[in-house]
Amino acid sequence: MTAQLVATRPAVEAGRARPRNFRTPWLYVAPALLLLITFTYVPVGNMLWYSFHKWDGLDPTMDPAGLDNYVRVFTDEQYWRVFLISLYYFAASFAQIAIALYFAVVLSFSVRFRNLFKGILFFPYLLNGVAVGFVFLYLFQPDGTLDTLLRMSGLGGHTQLWLGDPDIANVSLAGTSVWRFTGLNFVLFLGAIQSIPGEIYEAAEIDGANRWHQFRHIIAPGIRRIISLSFILAISGSLSVFEIPFIMTGGANGTRTFVVQAYQTAFQFRQIGLASAMAVVLLLIVLLLTWIQRRVLPDDEVTLS
Repeated sequence: MTAQLVATRPAVEAGRARPRNFRTPWLYVAPALLLLITFTYVPVGNMLWYSFHKWDGLDPTMDPAGLDNYVRVFTDEQYWRVFLISLYYFAASFAQIAIALYFAVVLSFSVRFRNLFKGILFFPYLLNGVAVGFVFLYLFQPDGTLDTLLRMSGLGGHTQLWLGDPDIANVSLAGTSVWRFTGLNFVLFLGAIQSIPGEIYEAAEIDGANRWHQFRHIIAPGIRRIISLSFILAISGSLSVFEIPFIMTGGANGTRTFVVQAYQTAFQFRQIGLASAMAVVLLLIVLLLTWIQRRVLPDDEVTLS
């Protein structure tokens, strides 16, 4: 009898619920939360505070400005005219999505040198934005690499002031953006396509579906969420372009974007409050456009298997 009680005691203790320590998970996420709050939420809070003041960034005191900075951002034409420059990058983002989607579909199937082409497409995204800006600065400068290649090809008459002519400077900068960011969309699309079960392609081939039918009825619905994400990134990216125009032209010749304008307002003209208001307005516009897109293109569940 005693042996039986001793044998059943571990089973009773094993079945007894152990008290949960709710502090343990927070210990693991505390470093990440600390970094997130310190370098994201605190600066955003400071930005909101600065946007309601007039401050040059050096004076220890700030003068309250109320909504004057926001009124100036919404009423002064020079701060809204630069948004038109974003249309070049917005159109370029559609081009890079189309290029990335095409190569992702092609390289998701068996193709010779597939891994080599994957590396070539993704390599530009690994480069630093400043390095990309200097590389293409030498490419587009007068008598630079591009002009030399055109002359060697017998197209010397088509040489232009690629960064000096306001009519084509933004096209050149947008083309640089396409070259740099196509790799990011390519990797997103490729990963989404490869997550589709291979049995679906085999069943489609048995039914006589060609590559176009597979793309239309299998790939496109299967990666709809990633396509929607790419459009969100395209909208936010086209509105917040900074590195390429700042490095290559400094905003000259009609290439000043909204972020470049905000940077110059803050650090060149010493109007920190006004620049902070511009940043808040940009954030609200991106959030609004993202919300509208999510309403127009809802994130429905997609099931192919």
